[in-house]
Amino acid sequence: MTGLPDSYTSYPRRRAGYDHDLYAWSNLHDRAPVQWPRGTVAVWLCVSLEWFPITPGGPFKAPGHMQTAYPDYRHYTARDYGNRVGAWRMLEAFEQAGVKASFATNAAIAKRYPELIAAIKAGGHEIIAHSTDMNGTIDATLGQEAERALITDAMTRLEAATGTRPVGWLSIARQQSFDTLDILKEVGLTYCCDWVNDELPYRFTNGLINLPLNHELSDRQIVTVQQKSADSWAESMRDAFDWLAAEARQQGAGRMLPLHLTPYIMGLPYRIGALEALLADFAVRADAWFATGEAIAACWQSQNEKEH
Repeated sequence: MTGLPDSYTSYPRRRAGYDHDLYAWSNLHDRAPVQWPRGTVAVWLCVSLEWFPITPGGPFKAPGHMQTAYPDYRHYTARDYGNRVGAWRMLEAFEQAGVKASFATNAAIAKRYPELIAAIKAGGHEIIAHSTDMNGTIDATLGQEAERALITDAMTRLEAATGTRPVGWLSIARQQSFDTLDILKEVGLTYCCDWVNDELPYRFTNGLINLPLNHELSDRQIVTVQQKSADSWAESMRDAFDWLAAEARQQGAGRMLPLHLTPYIMGLPYRIGALEALLADFAVRADAWFATGEAIAACWQSQNEKEH
């Protein structure tokens, strides 16, 4: 290699594994096996409940945000459909299959849709903190105090609206700053879902757990970005489950399949049937353990206390 200074390959943190201290290097196949209470594949349903403010401009817009000229009623009402219609269909699908889910919820949703929050709670589902609203993004330019205030505000409002303080956090667009992990730990959260570089939980150096929510398995990525049908999405989820179950049997270790769902995408009348059929299929499989993010993190933590 020519034309580069020595500092390019000899900086202070240059070493085997990672060039940071956020978490330890670890290969999935080298870890002690994880065992779930039932089956070998933990199926984690995570539903995003999002409120998109209609505001002009802005430095960054999360996926799914307003796209046309201000005020963008077309996309605002399409997203609002998810909270008024799609999310209710998902709740019915979960009840029919007898499964529990996690709902990553903007604090604004908890205030604007109290009946929906009450139904989620009544169904025994988990609520994960998902910032204040879809403009509540985090990046390194925000500043530590402003970020702490944003996270604290979201947590406080969700706790007031639901009666329970969330233990999980999903950032808008999975975006963090250099301070986010420590702030999330500071405000009492147990896990976050932002880092997608694994298929099982792992622990950050500060003790916070990461529960990987792979965006490549999401309905947004497969249905809206890749433009595949709902049936094709469901087929992909079955393929993923079958692979993970076979791998789990071969290695004697549990695996995790996160299904990230969006009410205004999968809750439409020509797509919801594919979700219902998939849930019914998985619900009768001996290899499947449907669990909330909190339950998965707690089960993993009970077997990995030595890493804390």
